[in-house]
Amino acid sequence: MKRQTLIALGVAIVLGLIAVFLANTYLTGRERQLASSPQGMVRVAVASMPLTYGADITPDKVKFVNYPATSLPPGTYRTMAQLLPQGKRRVALRPIQVNQPLLASDLSGEGQNASIAALLPDGMRAATVRINAVSGVAGFIKANDTVDVLITRQPIGPDGATQGKSVTDVLLQNIRVIAMGGDAAGANSKARVTSTATLELTPLDAQKVALGSQLGDLSLVLRKPGEDQNIPQVETVSLDDLRYSYYGSKAPSAVGTAPVVANAAPVVRRPVVRPRPAPIVSRATQAVRNTSTVSVTRGTDTRDYEVGGYAQ
Repeated sequence: MKRQTLIALGVAIVLGLIAVFLANTYLTGRERQLASSPQGMVRVAVASMPLTYGADITPDKVKFVNYPATSLPPGTYRTMAQLLPQGKRRVALRPIQVNQPLLASDLSGEGQNASIAALLPDGMRAATVRINAVSGVAGFIKANDTVDVLITRQPIGPDGATQGKSVTDVLLQNIRVIAMGGDAAGANSKARVTSTATLELTPLDAQKVALGSQLGDLSLVLRKPGEDQNIPQVETVSLDDLRYSYYGSKAPSAVGTAPVVANAAPVVRRPVVRPRPAPIVSRATQAVRNTSTVSVTRGTDTRDYEVGGYAQ
């Protein structure tokens, strides 16, 4: 081996040892700093198994892990006494995954059960509407889905009396479902028909739902969440709209068809006249048609004689 190669290898080994020493020194000092600093690692309570809505928080479902104090979310529990004081129960208000910190916003109060009110954002209300298998989309609506609320009613005149034919309006759009019946988790993927649905509404929308349930029938329409899916201009549908019309509906699109020209002259189709086939005439019939009859009267006696056609 050449001398230059040995020198380069020795320099590389020395530089590698120096880099390992410096990294080890830095990491050791950092660990000591975090251990001695009050803002180092703290022990917080996390879930040791998946928790569903309404699940009881018990010591066997909780473990304590080190968590950076600088990144600690508010509402954590550092001891079992803080989490379950004097044996009082707590329940999960929303699904919690393994190793997810247990926060006060995700759990019920001391000794309280799971409450729908704890799931409401600030300024929102929960209102329940009556539905059936049809108006509830055959049970396919689950908790946390988004729906539109339709109302079918009779128009009301200025005097307050109902008049005219039934109409359907879009009452509310982009409404979150809190619970279907008594199910607020929505974990089961199977369709289940219920008689009620609890919606997350603003105070004004809650008033509209309360009044609408007295004036007509409410129906839920499952939709994709997001305000960009809202209908910008809502129209009232009446009995006159329950028919297809090129004037009231969009014409069906077809590939390769010519566009419809306004005020175009109607196309007149001429009937196709096909010649009738000639009737089949037998020889005997032709012989009869080629003969003539002559009547000869002698006194009171009249006789008919056939003449011609003997060439057949």
